[in-house]
Amino acid sequence: MSVFVDRFDRQKILILTQSLSMVQALSMAVLTLSGVIEVWHILILSLLIGCINALDNPTRQAFYPSLVAKEHLSNAIALNSAVINGSRLIGPAVGGVLIGIFGEGLCFLLNGISYLGVIIALSLSPFTVQHRRQNVLTDIQEGFSYVSGNIPIRALLLLMSAVSFFGLPLMTFIPAYVKDILQGDSEMLGFLLSCIGGGSFLAALYLAARKSVVGLGKVVTISAFLLGISLMILSYIDTYWIAALICLPAGFAIISTVASINTLLQTLSDEDKRGRVMGYLAMTFTGIAPVGSMFLGSLEKQTGLPAIILISGVSCALGGIIFEYYRPLVRKHARQVYIRKGIIQEIATGIDAAEEQI
Repeated sequence: MSVFVDRFDRQKILILTQSLSMVQALSMAVLTLSGVIEVWHILILSLLIGCINALDNPTRQAFYPSLVAKEHLSNAIALNSAVINGSRLIGPAVGGVLIGIFGEGLCFLLNGISYLGVIIALSLSPFTVQHRRQNVLTDIQEGFSYVSGNIPIRALLLLMSAVSFFGLPLMTFIPAYVKDILQGDSEMLGFLLSCIGGGSFLAALYLAARKSVVGLGKVVTISAFLLGISLMILSYIDTYWIAALICLPAGFAIISTVASINTLLQTLSDEDKRGRVMGYLAMTFTGIAPVGSMFLGSLEKQTGLPAIILISGVSCALGGIIFEYYRPLVRKHARQVYIRKGIIQEIATGIDAAEEQI
């Protein structure tokens, strides 16, 4: 799907995907309010929104540079993460209250109507970019060659794959961790998830406060390592309040890693290939995590949940260490992109301060 992001006007694609999302939400509302909704309706509409998001997500990511100056790109992406994780903190609570007052049907209706604001804002946006079009298969091959041949982008996507496979399934295992290890209930689960969300929100605010993309490579290394250490510690914890404390840096590390990699990929990608790069990011972020959850979940039956969390932590920390080992090579190649895009200035003496900047 992401190949179309670089072939067509991204603004028009977003208007289309948001319109289809509105239709999906309104369809849920009509079926629910009429009382005729069945399981197969939900399955079909869920499949529809999944297909829509497969196009919408990389398009949105690639659209950011059209809205903000390159020196503010990292702040914009971080603020987007802050909004998303802030909504994760307050969204379930607000949703529960609204469902209790109005019922599910009216909530679906409100959700559908809310898309109108986004569609209107996109329609009024003056930012449009026309892209050259060629054979779709050629575009796919070109995108793959670009990603696999670009050392910084390839390294970031590989690390994102490792974090998605071993780190992101934490959200899947938390309910079992609360029930089997902490002997807790739904209230304890909600609090631990809030701690993860709180740490994520702090990470988003930290990244939003940064002045430049320069130095994010080191942030990626530290964040991936922090996530690994947090998971390793969590695997030995069976005390509620200590687990809550560990969930804070775990949540911080997840968003710090993901948002930093996102920002670097946005910055390092050429404009005519950014959509395809964001498509690969979406694949590693949303596609690999379920596979990791399934694999680790099946392995958990033989090893136990603490061992799975420990293995995940070791893998994330090892991923951070490996990325740090190759970071000088990544920095060397990324530096030329930064100079070409005017993010850093080349110094004629040959050895410049930018050598440490990624």
